[in-house]
Amino acid sequence: MAQKPSIPKGTRDFSPLEMMRRTYMFDTIKNVFRAYGYAPLETPAMENLSTLTGKYGEEGDKLLFKILNSGDFTRGLTPADVQAIAAEGELSGASANAMAARICEKGLRYDLTVPLARYAVQHQAEIVFPFRRYQVQPVWRADRPQKGRYREFYQCDVDVIGTRSLLCEFELVKIVERVFGDLGINVTLKLNNRKILYGIAETIGHADKMTDITVAIDKLDKIGLENVEAELAAKGIGAEAIGKLRPILELSGTNAEKLGRMKEVVAASETGLRGIAETEELFSYIAAAGSNLDIELDLSLARGLNYYTGAIFEVKAKDHAIGSICGGGRYDDLTGIFGMPGMSGVGISFGADRIYDVMLALNLFPEEAAIATRVLFVNFGGVEQLASLRLLQQVRDAGIPSEIYPEPAKMKKQMEYANRRGIPFVVIVGEDELAAQTATVKDMRSGEQQRAAFDRLVHFLRS
Repeated sequence: MAQKPSIPKGTRDFSPLEMMRRTYMFDTIKNVFRAYGYAPLETPAMENLSTLTGKYGEEGDKLLFKILNSGDFTRGLTPADVQAIAAEGELSGASANAMAARICEKGLRYDLTVPLARYAVQHQAEIVFPFRRYQVQPVWRADRPQKGRYREFYQCDVDVIGTRSLLCEFELVKIVERVFGDLGINVTLKLNNRKILYGIAETIGHADKMTDITVAIDKLDKIGLENVEAELAAKGIGAEAIGKLRPILELSGTNAEKLGRMKEVVAASETGLRGIAETEELFSYIAAAGSNLDIELDLSLARGLNYYTGAIFEVKAKDHAIGSICGGGRYDDLTGIFGMPGMSGVGISFGADRIYDVMLALNLFPEEAAIATRVLFVNFGGVEQLASLRLLQQVRDAGIPSEIYPEPAKMKKQMEYANRRGIPFVVIVGEDELAAQTATVKDMRSGEQQRAAFDRLVHFLRS
């Protein structure tokens, strides 16, 4: 019995139509990155597990895809490992971790930021700092597949490493505005600062549980305030502290009003006040430059990844219900774990697959983005075919995507092919056209036919 073809859950094939649309989206994003002076970078799909683990928090580490060592991957297993396999049928807990450490030395990259930090340290002698790069590549997460969430998906990252200037944060805000403006997506940019969050944790008496607090409140939109409070309680945070946190998460008003109120709330926290000052400075740059972007200070925004230390961003589409389509922030010492401490950076990542889903749902792809071939030459065979080949070469040399039907089939079949491919123009060079040295050009959308002299065909098709 033949095997039924399939692909792993959480991954997708992309048809030619989808790829043309994705290419349009990627090109639009890359053009904005280049306009702001960023250069492209690519890193390997797999990294050493030692590079990846411990960088994304406990929950993030669970989502790393580990790659089995090639060859005799069981070599080096202890008798205890083997006994555990025999006794349990499968490994769990400490025994599973011990075995994984022995048989998996590499993993698929979880994001593009940690590989960037590794690259910056490894190639520091060759890099000019501040180092500005963009990167458009797939990443992998062993997550539960669902609508809008995939195990393999593309990210479009733009980062600066080697400066603490808040002008970089401002620039990222403008890049967000430009990218989504060019793509036609109405968005809200939510921002916060991890220093403010630390100030809140200090204020409620649980600076030691900063990670637990941020991981919990980052789920506010997904699970609601009551469930967030239940999770906090389960982490050992008392009712009094949770009671102090609730009005902060429910704070409303303008961005300036929220910052004013937070100055009072975290007045005793030096770190919290520094986060407020940074946020005010960022807002001052945005106000000076002017912006049409909807920007909201969201004090519940935490972005659960451990490496963020300053400003954090998240972007959501206004007109289509889906999760975050873009996010990022400031990380002050990500390179320190690779032996180059104190190298601050800031970046933002555009979630290409979710952006694609939003554009598809809102019909934002231009018609041109779905057209691979603009012109089809009908094939009559014989001398007409030879004349068509000469004209076809002229059209291609002019940069117009075009093709000739490969066989002298019936006209109806060739026209059906053009329709099914969405080819907008068909050029007919038959016996009469060859005699008159003119081509018949049919607009497949309107059905209209016009004549164009052979030496004017390129000009006609362009116009």
